Amino acid sequence: MILPLVFLLASLLQQYGTEAESSHVSKFHLPSVKEQNGVQDSTQEKVLTVSGEGMVHSPDFPHTYPRNIVLVWRLVAAGNMRIQLRFDERFGLEDPEDGICKYDFVEIEDPIQKTVLGRWCGSQSTPVNHKSEGSQIIIRFVSDEYFPSEPGFCIHYSLLPVSKSEPELPAVLPPSLQGMEELSEAVAELTTVEEVMKYLEPERWQLDIEELYKPTWHGLGKSFMHNKKARGVDLNLLREDVRLYSCTPRNYSVSLREELKRTDVVFWPSCLLVKRCGGNCACCSHRCFDCQCLPTRVAKKYHEVLLLKHRSGGRGLLRSITDVPLEHHEECSCECKDDQD
Repeated sequence: MILPLVFLLASLLQQYGTEAESSHVSKFHLPSVKEQNGVQDSTQEKVLTVSGEGMVHSPDFPHTYPRNIVLVWRLVAAGNMRIQLRFDERFGLEDPEDGICKYDFVEIEDPIQKTVLGRWCGSQSTPVNHKSEGSQIIIRFVSDEYFPSEPGFCIHYSLLPVSKSEPELPAVLPPSLQGMEELSEAVAELTTVEEVMKYLEPERWQLDIEELYKPTWHGLGKSFMHNKKARGVDLNLLREDVRLYSCTPRNYSVSLREELKRTDVVFWPSCLLVKRCGGNCACCSHRCFDCQCLPTRVAKKYHEVLLLKHRSGGRGLLRSITDVPLEHHEECSCECKDDQD
């Protein structure tokens, strides 16, 4: 009698364990990231030609969206048309922190005016409709690694004709669409990170600076963790260090006999320190075939040393303090050498 009861109890426990394991897996199974609205590579912008009505939405809308993705849509219409955006009433992303959408959010940007029209997250009321100033508009969706919400968002778009009183705006190629070489050349000419941010986003560069120097706990770099810094790296200081130590006057020891081409005497000290241009020119223009660190300002300076010289007739050594002129480089710059030179 006892043995059948034991077998029955074991069978029930095994069935319960299987169901519990299945429930656990189902609860924590992440939804697969599917291609949505033509967007598959989250690191690139998807350009959508707007010829009628359509929509863009978070993956799996109106269900929980995936974690850790960045999706960008650039809606492009004909030059004589404007784009009208309307949010679906079903809206819900991760909640803001201190009233700021830092983690999961959707934002609308006008690429012609280079302004962010708005950023939304949490369970805010449905945002108002928006009309593009030009024939393009950008929608950007970001989610971090934690706390995805539902239903996400859905934005419907449609076309509106330009009114007769509204002037046509010229098409401007934003920095985000420039080629890497052109963008690199433009940014290299800027002297501070503030100037870089102003160039990229002139209307919201201060906000971008704050976000840039505000590390999130899931995105901290090794330098931050190891050094326990209170804030991010000072990019201006990094650039200044490079400028000071790349192609600059620096100390070199030179042999006086070789430098002065005097093999008939002996100097003490036999070597002296001089300033000479040194360092590489890695920051030269990519269009430069051969970039060299050359002096742009040179000065001659005199140094007192002990000079030893044989007396005429072999009557011992002549010892005297003498001045020796040495060339010092006071300023340097990287100069490009053309292919034909």
